[in-house]
Amino acid sequence: MQLKKVRGLAAADSVLTRIDPLDLSSLPETVLRRTRKLFGDDATPESSVLQMLRDVRAEGDSAARRYAKLLDDADLEDLEIPADELEAAWESTPADLKHALKLAADRITSFHEATLPRDWVDLGGGLGELVRPLERVGLYAPGGTAAYPSTVLMTAIPARVAGVKEVVLTTPRRGNEPLNTTVLAAARIAGVDAVYQIGGVPAIGALAYGTESIRKVDKICGPGNVFVAYAKRMVQGQVDIDGVFGPTETIVLADATANPVFCAADLIAQAEHDPMASAILVTDSNSLVAAIESELDAQIEPNPRADTIRHSLERQGCIVLVGDFEEAVAVANRIAPEHLCLMVSDPWAWAGQIRNAGGLFLGEFSPEVMGDYIAGPSHVMPTGGTARFSSALSVHHFLRTMPVVGLSPHLFSDLGPAAVRIAEAEGLPGHAGAVQARLDHLAATKSR
Repeated sequence: MQLKKVRGLAAADSVLTRIDPLDLSSLPETVLRRTRKLFGDDATPESSVLQMLRDVRAEGDSAARRYAKLLDDADLEDLEIPADELEAAWESTPADLKHALKLAADRITSFHEATLPRDWVDLGGGLGELVRPLERVGLYAPGGTAAYPSTVLMTAIPARVAGVKEVVLTTPRRGNEPLNTTVLAAARIAGVDAVYQIGGVPAIGALAYGTESIRKVDKICGPGNVFVAYAKRMVQGQVDIDGVFGPTETIVLADATANPVFCAADLIAQAEHDPMASAILVTDSNSLVAAIESELDAQIEPNPRADTIRHSLERQGCIVLVGDFEEAVAVANRIAPEHLCLMVSDPWAWAGQIRNAGGLFLGEFSPEVMGDYIAGPSHVMPTGGTARFSSALSVHHFLRTMPVVGLSPHLFSDLGPAAVRIAEAEGLPGHAGAVQARLDHLAATKSR
């Protein structure tokens, strides 16, 4: 399979464009027609999101049930599924899958426990910082063409490790079909407190504003389609969110020593997500390019998702040819991908030069797929170049810090005059007076 090719940093910068995760204007006509059918002839995707959020905020469970029927053809009596359904899902899970989920959960837990920040206090300096978890977090798990039990583990476990008191999950029920049992099993092993069978924008509204059945949360995490992303942005400020994520993306940096079978397999794994996924190869080896393109044909053909893979690679795939590996690293740092894989002879030697990536995967046996499922760090990572300023989901996203100031009288006497002077420079005599009153008190007490 021939992929689009560009040469050099400048060309890569102009060709590798980003997809705005909130761009509702490029939705296919089929989606626009359905929006008008459901919400009226004048409805737009934006207006439909706002209407659903307003309705859920005003009507609570009633609106959530109405939209579950309208959007997913689901007749819901109770929004929450019984706890015994979680237990039954776990019990019905095959033994080998149970083992895999437990192994993943253990590794995710260990990784996040190692990253926990701690309280600190400096009594001499009169300063400290207290670390406190959020009280309640809501997770969203999509229910489209694929189920994502791994996302449940990757979001719920960091929250639990951070000390969040209550973690709840929403995921849509499609018609009268039961919820995916592996998603429920993952929720059970991750310690999710409650699972609600609603999805899409109404689920985001319920988590943000609360309903009779669902208490409002402090933060919403989890992936979703463009409607879910837009809804998360609309409720941000009412609650915190983990971010607004666009299509997934991987860059494979490979030199002449890279195994073309592995490189092709990694590009395919990325492309099979959906037609908007980006799978990009950056290399200084022409011979490797030819070998990988040959491998793509061989590996795509038997894949059940071959159509999606080809569409993704034709639309979003790309090969960037560079003069040397320093330029390859420069391309990666400029693009700031969600996933960056170093398929080179000595990946650790180059790791220190990587500045911008959601996650870094070093060597032939650390493919991004291992990060998706079992390596340990969360696979919820910044997309669309936001790795320049954002980090992968971690315990830090579920924690707040409170600075503590506890100055002794002696230290206050040393620092107070400077505070007075700055307050005066800002034209705030009340601020200066609050400090000066204490300085005068200490001076008077000392003179007695």
